[in-house]
Amino acid sequence: MISEAPCSEAYVWVWLPEADAPVVAGLLSRRGQQLVFNYGRSYLARSDAISLYTPELTLRTDEIRPLPGLDMPSCIRDASPDAWGRRVLLNRKLGGKGVRARTEELDELSYLLESGSDRIGALDFQASSSDYVPRQAQNASLEELLTAAEGVERGLLLGPELSLALQHGTSIGGARPKALIEDGKKKYIAKFSASHDQYNVVKAEFIAMRLAAHVGLDVAKVQLSAALGKDVLLIERFDRVLHDGVWRRKAMVSALTMLELDEMMAAYASYEKLTEIIRHRFADPKTAARELFGRLVFNVLCGNTDDHARNHAAFWDGHRPSLTPAYDLCPQLRTGEEASQAMRIRGDDRRSQIAACLDAAPNFLLKPADAIELVNQQVRIIEREWDSVCAEAGLAPVDRAFLWRRQFLNRYAFYDAPKGVEVPG
Repeated sequence: MISEAPCSEAYVWVWLPEADAPVVAGLLSRRGQQLVFNYGRSYLARSDAISLYTPELTLRTDEIRPLPGLDMPSCIRDASPDAWGRRVLLNRKLGGKGVRARTEELDELSYLLESGSDRIGALDFQASSSDYVPRQAQNASLEELLTAAEGVERGLLLGPELSLALQHGTSIGGARPKALIEDGKKKYIAKFSASHDQYNVVKAEFIAMRLAAHVGLDVAKVQLSAALGKDVLLIERFDRVLHDGVWRRKAMVSALTMLELDEMMAAYASYEKLTEIIRHRFADPKTAARELFGRLVFNVLCGNTDDHARNHAAFWDGHRPSLTPAYDLCPQLRTGEEASQAMRIRGDDRRSQIAACLDAAPNFLLKPADAIELVNQQVRIIEREWDSVCAEAGLAPVDRAFLWRRQFLNRYAFYDAPKGVEVPG
């Protein structure tokens, strides 16, 4: 059971690039309402030491306080559970009350220390600076994990084995029910349907991810599975590399971290600022900026308005960031036409419209004609591949009708589109 007393500190362990095992990087400690970080002297003495993320946690000997407006280092917060993981941990602690409990009933250090060790990126957290003891997964089938996730949604107290099995995936971000699974050669995030879903969200995300790959975007690999007669989306993890039978980890930071924001300030996140960071810090800014523009356009075309700053990320090698494959491309429920993106596109403009994207094209290092051609190519491929991808997903005709021209290629996306944009009929 999760400890009752608030934690005061946690040791931060990291997998260095191409390392098979973690080393302790430093100590995260409570200072009033903030969590501060100190690199360990032994870590700083290593010839292969890298910062956990520059410019936030540069390699230095003194105590590092969070950036202004933050209560903990954002690159460390990236490794902490989000809404779903916190619900699972609260369920373990509070049982039937967990569904009604506030996430504040556990402190941030407890979330770090109690959540699963196989978290996104290359960090983990321990009570010890000398002994790394991972919080291992409990063997469970996909059916058992789905049953456990449904139990958490209903606020039911899980048995100890299923509770431990579901805890393994608590460090994975997002609000939807999910778990971690492995088949020996690959690791996956399994996403389940939620009790409040008003349409087949699992298949809709699969279709969006497959279409994104067809239009040429760099996206995580996905496949559909089923458990207990329900659809399950399996997303192959891109932050893990199997090397000689050992899983190596790739460090990651969210766009929220790169933008020096936290959840309370997420509304100020913008593609405009993110492209500025890409132009100044990324190793291949032109390629990365074009890729990000393609993702923005696709989000507009597929109805994914949940493109917030935690749904963009970069690998971190200690020197320069590089975009990870795209993930969480999921069409959102939409009853009318007008919609807005979660991140501002240019200035205060966040309209889910191609015109807004094209207005911002220079920020992405694109000429107007090239940006328009990218849009037209995506529209053509979505129209061409729609039926085959829906068939691949086994999507029923009624669900196809629900998604087509409502989420995918909604007419609103093309309002005020400039000359040269091919508007679907």
